[in-house]
Amino acid sequence: MRIPEVSVRIIQSVEKGSGVALVPRGSSPRAASIAGWAATMIPISVVVCVLGGWCAIYLADTLLKSSSSLKASYEDWLVNYGLSVSPFHMRWQTALFNRQFYNWGRWKPRFLYLWFSMGMVFGIAAMFGSVILLGKTLMQTLAQMLTEAPTAQNDRMLQVVVPGVNLPVSQLTYFFSAILISGVIHEVGHGVAAIREQVRFNGFGIFIFIVYPGAFVDLFTTHLQLISPVQQLRIFCAGVWHNFVLGVVSFMVLFLLPAFLFPFYYTGVGALVTEVTEDSPASGPRGLFVGDIVTSLQDCPIYGVEDWNSCLEEFSQKSQIGYCINVATLQQLSFPARVYRRLDGTVECCSNNSLTDICFSYSTNLDSHRYACLPARKVIEASKVCRTNADCQKDFVPSFCVTPSLENQTRLIRVKHPPHMDMLFVGHPLHLQYTVSLSSFIPRHNFLSIDLPVVIETFCKYLISLSGALAVINAVPCFALDGQWILNSFLEATLSSLIVEKQNRELVGFLILLAGSTLLAANVALGLWMVTAR
Repeated sequence: MRIPEVSVRIIQSVEKGSGVALVPRGSSPRAASIAGWAATMIPISVVVCVLGGWCAIYLADTLLKSSSSLKASYEDWLVNYGLSVSPFHMRWQTALFNRQFYNWGRWKPRFLYLWFSMGMVFGIAAMFGSVILLGKTLMQTLAQMLTEAPTAQNDRMLQVVVPGVNLPVSQLTYFFSAILISGVIHEVGHGVAAIREQVRFNGFGIFIFIVYPGAFVDLFTTHLQLISPVQQLRIFCAGVWHNFVLGVVSFMVLFLLPAFLFPFYYTGVGALVTEVTEDSPASGPRGLFVGDIVTSLQDCPIYGVEDWNSCLEEFSQKSQIGYCINVATLQQLSFPARVYRRLDGTVECCSNNSLTDICFSYSTNLDSHRYACLPARKVIEASKVCRTNADCQKDFVPSFCVTPSLENQTRLIRVKHPPHMDMLFVGHPLHLQYTVSLSSFIPRHNFLSIDLPVVIETFCKYLISLSGALAVINAVPCFALDGQWILNSFLEATLSSLIVEKQNRELVGFLILLAGSTLLAANVALGLWMVTAR
């Protein structure tokens, strides 16, 4: 996302000349955010290790299979352990869980019939809904490409995720764990539904493709072909149905998490700082520290992380707020300074080297704009926020509403985190979002971890996103996905009386699958281009 060039600093002290400039004035937050991403992108050494590891595995597999003395014993070993190796792909299949699957598939047959019948209805609806969703996403992507609108990407419901590019390395554990769990639950749905419909279950397995984990079940194909199209639909729709249920359960856990953790953590009193990155403009002696509780940003109260994000978003979209100061104080604090315009047209009246003073603008009763270089902390502390001079008229004391004169989308933000002195932040609000991690859960006892609620909360969000995405993508009528088999069975169940010839029904299905595959490929290709090339 493109961010206009701004300055970033924290007002450290009320004394002129003290404090530390964390980022040089006039630097670009886009460059800073890119630099931050560079630190979180996948290191080249990791990429080399992954590629080198797969090459070593494939080379060893090829050598052992070509060896006249070791080939037989090696292939027997692979068969005994259910292993198979191919380029960048390894899978393991076992019959160890067959008994458990059969127990699940024969448990309460009437309930399972109703359960998978609901899944069939959901799967058919998801097949049509996924096409509509992909079509809408494709139109939004094309619109963004044509209009060059940087904010349009956030409006798209589906986005391509590339680890190390738009997914931080620190989140990879959540990402891959959620993918694996979502895949296992998906395949458990297929397996249990197949046993319920009297289809032989051969085994369950797990695979790794490059670095992405997944799961699968092995069903007896002949049995699948012999049952009715409706029975097939219950089996084929069970995977996306279970992914949907997993997403709903994860959402309920996330929604009820404050109640679950109430004996140990309390909420609603502020946002707890859990991490401040080293290069964050919020670090430093007058900045934020792990364990601080942020209670407000300017006049925007903070009761949790959602308030923190919404307040910063509001600050980035609205104009800078001002502060009331009476005329006597204004005359006392201001000192002569040269006024000049920056390249972006805004006005500066303080020295570029000043770490404590900021140029403020205000209007007199004659509507003339004036500028004064003032010590920021003395102006802001104990001052009322305002938009116009009318907001400051109280007790007949002559006062002005002074507004920081900052370049572009730079903002001056007062961060309250009692009992410490307020932090005065100057920069783009997104810098705080990118470099400060917070939690809505505050421990009731010192021995409790501040990270545990964040881990649970983040993992639930990944389960909701990835399990939902797996349901949507698998429901698309596309070759090699569940949507292919859902579509074929749906056409057999609904069009057999209208289109008598099976060959004609297969042709209709092929054309629909071709269109669905093209739609999905276009979304993936353009999504990758939006993420990587731009």
